[in-house]
This record gives sequence, C-alpha cells and structure tokens, in this order.
Amino acid sequence: MVLLHVVDLDPRLTALRALGGFFALRAGEDADRHLPTLAQAYGPAGPDVHQADPLTVRVRRVAAALRTREARVAASVAHQGLAARLWSVALGCAALHDSVPDLAPDTVRWDPEGSAPDDLWLAEVRPLPGDAATVAAVVLHGHLEPLSAALRARHRVAPALLRGNAASALAASAREIARHARPEAAARAARLSGELLAHPLLAGAGGRTATGFRRRSCCLYYRVPGGGVCGDCCFVRPPRSSPRAPSA
Repeated sequence: MVLLHVVDLDPRLTALRALGGFFALRAGEDADRHLPTLAQAYGPAGPDVHQADPLTVRVRRVAAALRTREARVAASVAHQGLAARLWSVALGCAALHDSVPDLAPDTVRWDPEGSAPDDLWLAEVRPLPGDAATVAAVVLHGHLEPLSAALRARHRVAPALLRGNAASALAASAREIARHARPEAAARAARLSGELLAHPLLAGAGGRTATGFRRRSCCLYYRVPGGGVCGDCCFVRPPRSSPRAPSA
C-alpha cells in the first residue's frame, strides 16, 4: 500500500519548496559523493585533531558565523538548525502528501560547511506512511537521538536544552506550514505536531500557549554577540546575572 504514495510524494519533492527554504530537499539529484552522510556526522569524533569530523566542522562554521567563542552555544544553534531542516521535510511531506520520505542517515548527504539552512541531498525517494509514529521513527529516533548524543559527547550541552531545541523546531515547522499550505495540510501538520510533542522524547520540553509555543529551556542564542531571546524562549529578556542558561 505504501507504494501507492510514490506518485503523490513526488520523486523530486518539488512541492516542499513553496513552503520555504527549510523545507527544500534536493531529491533525485546527484550529490557530491565527497560530502559526508548524516550517519558519518553522528559517528564518533576522529582521532586526528587536524582533520575534524563533519559535526565538529559544522559547529565551528556556526561559531564563526555567529562570532561566538562558546562552542556549546554554536553546538546548540547548529543542532536547532539541523533539527528544523529534518522536521520541516518530514512534517511538510506528511502534511502535503500523507507520506514521508525515508531519511535514513546513511542515505542523506549534507554539506557541513554550507550556509544556513543546511543543504541536504537524498538520492532516492522511498515513501513511508505519514503518521506520527513513522515521523517520530524517521526524525526523532533516526536523527535527533544520535545527533544529540554526538553533540553531548563533544560539548557541554544539556540534554534538556537539546530536547527544547527539537520541540521548538517542530513547532516552528508546523507554524510555517500553517502560513503557506492549504487549510487541510495545515490542519494535518497541527495534529501531527501535537502528537509528536507528546512523544516521550519531547514531552515536557514546552507547551502550546495562546500565541503559539513556549519552550522550558533556552537555546543560548542570547549569548551570541548582538543576540537576544527567541520568541518561544523560557526567558522574557536575556539573563544578566547568571553566566549559564538553565538546562530545563
């Protein structure tokens, strides 16, 4: 039955591009075979300090762009950027087509030195059902768990902060779909995102409010030179006295 979604899903995922840059996925196009897969990015750091692994390259790239010397701040922002890309692709496909592409980490290529939003390539589109359980398996278990583990192994990033990033990125993806998609697709995205925010890996990371979503942790963006608090931050204004943001 899943094969019936092949035509609907669109082998090049062109419909996603209308939702914005975070939803675009290069599918069916030749990727540079020298680029790493996301599976390689989630792997352990290499022993050669002169040849950084892909995830370390990305964190350094983000740190330079933000002009911050705090690696954990850059790690948090890099994590949220990649989470937003993965949620957007999966939730966008589920909302528009009621199916999602198989985003197995060893099939998605990624340019860690590219600019935001992260550029992703998927050589072949293999459709899966568009229910919340499948989206959770594809994004939460397939990517965000190993990505968070890799970042925690390299940097002092609190697990609750990373859960907040994941929940915030999911809520933002649903919000963008509501802005740009047809009402039925927006309603499907809202329903799926609500189910996903109740998942054990995200439960407690934040909640719906009258104006949208508010997380219970801070992504540390206020520590970036010239930065401030995000719209869904647990802080109303940037902290002044505490040198570190709360982890929950």
